[in-house]
Amino acid sequence: MTNIAICGASGKMGRVIAEIISSRNDCTVCAGIDKINDSYADFPIALSPEQLTMKPDVIIDFSHPSTLNGLLDYCLTNGVPLVIATTGYTDEQILKIKKAAEAVPVFFTFNMSLGINLLAELAKKAASVLEGQFDIEIVEKHHNQKIDAPSGTAIMLANEINDTLEQKCSLVYDRHSVRAKRSKDEIGMHSIRGGTIVGEHEIIFAGKDEVITLKHEAHSKSVFAVGSVNAALFLKDKTAGLYSMSDLLSEA
Repeated sequence: MTNIAICGASGKMGRVIAEIISSRNDCTVCAGIDKINDSYADFPIALSPEQLTMKPDVIIDFSHPSTLNGLLDYCLTNGVPLVIATTGYTDEQILKIKKAAEAVPVFFTFNMSLGINLLAELAKKAASVLEGQFDIEIVEKHHNQKIDAPSGTAIMLANEINDTLEQKCSLVYDRHSVRAKRSKDEIGMHSIRGGTIVGEHEIIFAGKDEVITLKHEAHSKSVFAVGSVNAALFLKDKTAGLYSMSDLLSEA
């Protein structure tokens, strides 16, 4: 039995993760971490990691970038593996995550969905075949409560595509301030916020007289919760290192 602590336990995703875990027999929620102590289940919720009364086997973080330092300090001090599913980190914070992974197992991805990670692989293949002939645009849609834009997943997709290209592209987030034709060496990034859209990502390859579109839609937050729980079970007995969804899929 794997004992999991959920950071951001009182939030929407934290509650979905707790529900997913409650339906499984190979893991359990031993504690929650949240600045809002809203006890809705049979596990205690601590205000911060250092207030946990027991050491979990692994922590799943679906909270906010501001909690990162405290989480990393706790995991490094206690040797606890960490699944990071929060988005919106700065480059400096990502460097801290990578540094921590030298001492403890860290699972870090911008999206926990299996479908999204498959989309990334398909996009990389398309980009390698179509490079130089097709313009690339990425459109992402999320609910009106999402703070960061573009989404971490959209940036991940763009970076995965860029790594495949021989001629690297720059990411262009805003065109209205510059009156100029689109250049070949760019990937357009577009964000839409509205309603209760869980998450949609569309990659457009636009060529001469033809358009190829790759698209993923998440209709429920549970797809991300399931992915994070699978990541926690995968990470439990791993040695120190930085792991991602591709590592998990390679063992599936």
